[in-house]
Amino acid sequence: MTRAELDKQPGDVRRMFDAVARRYDLTNDVLSLGQDRRWRRAVIAAVDPRPGERVLDLAAGTGTSSQPFADAGAVVVPTDFSLGMLAVGKRARPELPFTAGDGTRLPYRDGTFDAVTISFGLRNIADPAAGLRELRRVTRRGGRIVVCEFSHPTWKPFRTLYVEYLMRALPPIARAVSSSPDAYVYLAESIRAWPDQRGLAGLLSAAGWTGPRWRNLSGGIVALHRATA
Repeated sequence: MTRAELDKQPGDVRRMFDAVARRYDLTNDVLSLGQDRRWRRAVIAAVDPRPGERVLDLAAGTGTSSQPFADAGAVVVPTDFSLGMLAVGKRARPELPFTAGDGTRLPYRDGTFDAVTISFGLRNIADPAAGLRELRRVTRRGGRIVVCEFSHPTWKPFRTLYVEYLMRALPPIARAVSSSPDAYVYLAESIRAWPDQRGLAGLLSAAGWTGPRWRNLSGGIVALHRATA
């Protein structure tokens, strides 16, 4: 199913993530060849959480991305629209305050957080521009955002190979390890349709964030964007 088809059926995206929740972390590790751990470490370094700071981790899934913020002494609030993901996360990390929330209508007051972050979830918000505006709303003045998202490899020959992997190799691998392999067909389609590094920086600026900049990871397969409220 393509992103356009899913956008017409908003409940399908939520059900899709509910279905993959049980083996989500394992599948991500396999499909990324272990690179997802490196990407998570890069996110933590970019956010640079300090003890006592309030951090929103949107699209937190099972909380794998949230735990390092808590370990650093920050008050992290893992938020996701998938109740299935939240249930799996709460069983594994009962001490974290998992919260259900839609990325375009977050259940928080203006200026609540010192930092907000979203990893591999902005593509899954029905209106990513509205999601970035909502993240801006709940961030205090001078606070920061870090977006970790799939992007466009910078070396053209590698980009061609990467797209071939996404469209041909990823779905069969997902069938072997995922609890809902059809979801990863959507994953491949959504990555291919996503804006490049400069395009996402433009979306951040349009949403009211200041000074967006990015760092490429794994040759541009992933880009880490940062900006200030």
